[in-house]
Amino acid sequence: MWDNVREGWNAGPGRAARLALAEARLLRSRPRGFDAFVVGYPGHFDLPAARRASAGRPVVFNPLVSLADTLVSDRARFGPRSVPARVLERIDRHAFRSADLVVADTSAHAQFLGQLTGRTDIAVCFVGAEERLFSPEWQPQVPFTALFVGKLIPLQGVETILAAASLAPEVPFRLVGSGQLARLLDERPANVSHLRWIEYQLLPDELHKAGCALGIFGMTAKAQRVIPNKVFQAIACGVPVVTADTPAARELLADEESALLVPPGDPAALADAVRRLATDDQLARHVAAGGRTAYERAASEAVLGARWRGLIEELL
Repeated sequence: MWDNVREGWNAGPGRAARLALAEARLLRSRPRGFDAFVVGYPGHFDLPAARRASAGRPVVFNPLVSLADTLVSDRARFGPRSVPARVLERIDRHAFRSADLVVADTSAHAQFLGQLTGRTDIAVCFVGAEERLFSPEWQPQVPFTALFVGKLIPLQGVETILAAASLAPEVPFRLVGSGQLARLLDERPANVSHLRWIEYQLLPDELHKAGCALGIFGMTAKAQRVIPNKVFQAIACGVPVVTADTPAARELLADEESALLVPPGDPAALADAVRRLATDDQLARHVAAGGRTAYERAASEAVLGARWRGLIEELL
């Protein structure tokens, strides 16, 4: 349904009809030869089909997000007291309670999702990165460039990144992405280049040649609870990372050791961190090596594979 869709937030009635047909096909599916059924994406609406297809076997839900949290609190699509907000909260609760096991991406997120849905048994497993693509081959090019990749949504703190770029005009910033806050780029500083889209297979090349990778800097509550995919991808590539100092980030990263952590929504701190990496090669390589070590210790495919296997086997 969503392959190669660059702007899913603009989906209209046509895609909604296709989605309804896809759900109908899921409800009719009868897979065989499995021990547990994993819904490993934000498939809140797919849980009934998963439960039906599982035929009594355990269903594992790895949602990554709450629909209410994403569309109400984070992206502000609906008001917190609106009817859609209440509907989304009900969908969240029903989906989470339909699964035998729910797995969150950080402990901070697990605590929030448990409070939202009433579950007290949410497990935790980091997201990680695809190692067939994201390998430790960092070779920064000149000039040093701060790379941001992601959707232009409140979670990311796009306005903080642009303000930081203004404070560090000597450092090139490269922003890759599009989204609801794209208008903020209309008057971006001269040292900020923008590319709306890059193919997923090409992301490792972008990371390998970047001076540093930028995480998230938003002020939303959700930003405190998540570690985005791009942070895992960057440290898997051995690239030094600058991201917001949050409870979630602290579950994986240590300031000055495996990343530079800055206060959320603080352009001056972000500009200073980027400048430090741009002018201190020893610091940049120290942080890069520390990030890769953190990845190998807590977020590699070997570590997360064993974690997932253990979680599923406990259900059988």
